[in-house]
Amino acid sequence: MAAINKIKRMNKINIAIVGSGGREHALSWKLQVSPLVGTVYTIPGNGGIENSIALDIADYNVLLQWCRKQEVSLLVVGPENHLAAGIVDFFAGTEIMVFGPDKTASQLESSKSFAKSFMSRYGVATAKYVSVEEPYDASSLAKTAAEFNGKVVIKYDGLAAGKGVFVCNTQFQIDEAIATILSRYGNTQPIVFEELLSGPELSYIGLTDGRTVKLFQASQDHKRLLDNDEGPNTGGMGAYTPVTMADSKVDKLVMDEIVLPTLKGITNEHFNYKGFIYFGVLMDNGKPYLLEYNVRMGDPETEVLLPSLKTDLLELVLATLAGKLDGTGMEFYPGSFVDVVMVAKGYPGDYQTGNLIHGLETTIPGTWVFHAGTKKMDAGIVSSGGRVLNIVAHGADFNEAREKAYRLCSSVQFEDCFYRCDIGAKNI
Repeated sequence: MAAINKIKRMNKINIAIVGSGGREHALSWKLQVSPLVGTVYTIPGNGGIENSIALDIADYNVLLQWCRKQEVSLLVVGPENHLAAGIVDFFAGTEIMVFGPDKTASQLESSKSFAKSFMSRYGVATAKYVSVEEPYDASSLAKTAAEFNGKVVIKYDGLAAGKGVFVCNTQFQIDEAIATILSRYGNTQPIVFEELLSGPELSYIGLTDGRTVKLFQASQDHKRLLDNDEGPNTGGMGAYTPVTMADSKVDKLVMDEIVLPTLKGITNEHFNYKGFIYFGVLMDNGKPYLLEYNVRMGDPETEVLLPSLKTDLLELVLATLAGKLDGTGMEFYPGSFVDVVMVAKGYPGDYQTGNLIHGLETTIPGTWVFHAGTKKMDAGIVSSGGRVLNIVAHGADFNEAREKAYRLCSSVQFEDCFYRCDIGAKNI
């Protein structure tokens, strides 16, 4: 609290964002517009983020000394791996605040079995499940899968960069998933078997200080690579907000059956949780079920949620850190926001890098380009990742936002770039 009061007495606040993707670019952009902010750094950042700093953020001692030298008062952590590694715990007791949950609370994302047990204890609406502890083999895993009558979701317990969840509708898919898990991860972590539900998915993301949760508008991600939700899973090919189906009735169901029971658990378990929280929700016959927690903002949802937020994000962050989130409100701009993710050829497998990006100077009112996997070279900005750019647009209605986003996609190009052409089609 003393550190927060000191910050509020200062004229300007220096902030460092940890991460390098489109989410971090959007966070940098949104925090920079606050009148309370001096300089926003992003570590390590990318080719499109101003004040990107090439620093080894895995060494928290180095990060601490750098923050002190640059008079950084606040760290905002983007990716989950640093939260799971205990970056909040490391900085506890220093003069530098970190926005995010500690290592214990981060298990809500870093351990599928921990999360499901937590949901069960506090009555969070979720699918039925069985957690299998190590050691196990293919035969014992197949026996557990058989309990779900051939339709099951199989989840590796730990963080797996989106590659540890297998949706199985056939025995062949079950056998393939079990073989992949054993070859990729071995048998040293629990495996969660979960009832396969059917229905549209929604992303509810908010902030929590451990006593209150404030939510952004619902958004919807597109995880499959190809149109019509075909092809392999990816980190996300696009998103939009608000979502027509997420009306006030659905919002209330999600709050009553998922968010509030989660908040009760966070309070009862005495988690040190002051940061973003993500609820991945599936609607099955009108009833919400929690698929997963993330202990940070989703990507690409962040790229539409932050442009839609009218409230000063830094004010919300400081209120969260002070435990005073209940006294704040969240306002949103009218209209719709659409994000189309441009990816490199081969993604989500092996992909090309080093392709020069053209058209970044294109200007269309109410649009943004958030860089995800780019690098600044003498020749210009080049691709350096699988997901390369987020093309975001705001419109008075959904159709206008979508049209503007795709119009900008036609101007911003790099060799063999690819993007889905049906982002938000289900919303129409």
